[in-house]
Amino acid sequence: EVQLVESGGGLVQPGGSLRLSCAASGFTFSVYAITWVRQAPGKGLEWVSAISSGGNTNYADSVKGRFTISRDNAKNTVYLQMNSLKPEDTAVYYCNRIPSISWGQGTQVTVSS
Repeated sequence: EVQLVESGGGLVQPGGSLRLSCAASGFTFSVYAITWVRQAPGKGLEWVSAISSGGNTNYADSVKGRFTISRDNAKNTVYLQMNSLKPEDTAVYYCNRIPSISWGQGTQVTVSS
């Protein structure tokens, strides 16, 4: 089955850090770009970051300098290291490949004191 499974979310205080994981299965992971998007309560999807098959990275202005995306092709996994978290980073975070497949369940990130 072709799928992506997100994990690593949780409750963290402002200024804290989390590392999200996106584990892929059922397809040749290394040839696909992977993207992270998020959805805050009551809002639409917001693109966060992407990494190409070759390791080139891009970030939304809202997370640039705080988030780092990386990939481990041996583990079929993409990571999103999130530092200096802010309350406005609170959202459900989803990953997908490009071109996309069905969205997974996502992982909840809550930044609150």
